Amino acid sequence: MNYEKFFSDELKSLKSQGLYRKFREINRTRSTFPKATERDGDSKRQVEVWCSNDYLNLSQHPAIVNETIKVTQELGTGSGGTRNISGTSSYHADLERTLAELHKKDSALIFPSAYTANQSTLWTLCKKLEGIEIYSDELNHASMIQGIKNANVKVHIFRHNDTEHLEELLKTSNANTPKMIVFESLYSMEGLRSPIEKIIWLAEKYNALTYLDEVHSVGLYGPEGRGIASEARVSDKIDIINGTLSKSFGQLGGYVAANADIIDFIRSFAPGFIFTSSVNPSIVASSIKAIKLAKKADHLRREIKFNSDQIRSGLRNLNIPFIENDSHIIPILIKDPVLCKDAANLLVEKHGIYIQPVFFPTVPKGDERFRVTITPKHQAEDITRFLSSLNQVWDKLSLRREATASTPDSQVSKIY
Repeated sequence: MNYEKFFSDELKSLKSQGLYRKFREINRTRSTFPKATERDGDSKRQVEVWCSNDYLNLSQHPAIVNETIKVTQELGTGSGGTRNISGTSSYHADLERTLAELHKKDSALIFPSAYTANQSTLWTLCKKLEGIEIYSDELNHASMIQGIKNANVKVHIFRHNDTEHLEELLKTSNANTPKMIVFESLYSMEGLRSPIEKIIWLAEKYNALTYLDEVHSVGLYGPEGRGIASEARVSDKIDIINGTLSKSFGQLGGYVAANADIIDFIRSFAPGFIFTSSVNPSIVASSIKAIKLAKKADHLRREIKFNSDQIRSGLRNLNIPFIENDSHIIPILIKDPVLCKDAANLLVEKHGIYIQPVFFPTVPKGDERFRVTITPKHQAEDITRFLSSLNQVWDKLSLRREATASTPDSQVSKIY
């Protein structure tokens, strides 16, 4: 086999479909954000960021930055090993207690990323619960899909947020078969909430475990930012909650929270936890500080809600198609990978607006889009300039306009 030709041909094919990804070098300077500096070779330019997952800007909060510096000077930069071999500090133990309290669970377990937490936890549960059948929302995150796929168990994929379809599938299973419903509280590429109470009701009716991804919810919704499950007052009815430290809390890492035995089980059997170095103590300490600050950040959550509504209103007035929702995520639909990249390039080059084009495999082919997120540091004039820039790009590229907001097509990701 000509290995070099294989890799070259695969990349050429990706580029011909408009699916090749290029990474922009963006330095999000604390003193100027949402203005940031893009480096392109030897040149630099100022851009305005409209796609950050640092939802509350806590990665730049002075108290958190100072905490990172303090613990780095105290313990150094690395953790020293896996959690089992010298990689558990008092900060790790304190963070896990903090996360358990955040979700009103007995225990929590930290992973290097929420992707690893999802993938490794789901793989472990699927492998150990003999004969288990998984019921998975078709738009679940790739980390959840990969964990399930790796376990090679029977999977039922239900249409996005369609509880009637979910129940149809649940009815086909033997009553004695172990089951788990895997879903998200807020879907990151659509900004849509799941019918969480109805899914819990079905889980209880058919004796299924529930596994809920709260990655894009925690920090932004519910009392003290405890998440959508807490907002709906059903946290106690969810068996396993997955979350992240790298979005609303502005740090790095992921976790799962559940009752003591489930967490101890994952801690004892999950390879993705056992065989990887633990998160740096400075990041762990900063995460504790970030969670404490986020709990008191209702004013920031209100501001994000207000500003997101302002953007949606502006898009309606301009007839720019987007997925209607009531979250902080605003998906603007272009539905063509080449046009999506052309629009993104034009926004940066002519207007200084940085927003990343999103295409397969992040979203299904034909659903290419921008995913807009606003932070507390964006001002009213930034929103006005952003909407004006979008309008000019839509005119320049003759992109389609619609009188009403769009809803997502129901499509199973090709990753399954």
